[in-house]
Amino acid sequence: MEIRRITQVEAVKAAGHLFDGPPRQGATESFLADERHHLLIAYVDNVPAGMVTGVEMVHPDKGTEMFLYELGVDESFRGQGVGRALVSALADLARERDCYGMWVITDEGNAAALATYGHTGGVPEEEQVVLVWIFDQT
Repeated sequence: MEIRRITQVEAVKAAGHLFDGPPRQGATESFLADERHHLLIAYVDNVPAGMVTGVEMVHPDKGTEMFLYELGVDESFRGQGVGRALVSALADLARERDCYGMWVITDEGNAAALATYGHTGGVPEEEQVVLVWIFDQT
């Protein structure tokens, strides 16, 4: 397995099956143009097997932390350590970029995600609640 940091739109399109939906041209270009946005893709025999995205978040009194935005592993490569390798690679990148930590949100019933994050050093934050705002995109 080889993990590459992606900077080209073509590589994102070639790995489009790893995302929740087809990558959007403008959003992909914007994501890749921002030096605090990171996309890592794991390749097995040059086939995109999984991806992880991270976003550096800066706060005046805290410094910089990495938000693990999304992790996706192709179904045919699950259970082979691809997700763990990607999360570990993003954590390594976060350390290289002087982040003080990394965090992620997942569904409490997502056993695979919880196992992956737990095996890579993630620990649940007690008594946290996630609130969302959904804005009309039309």
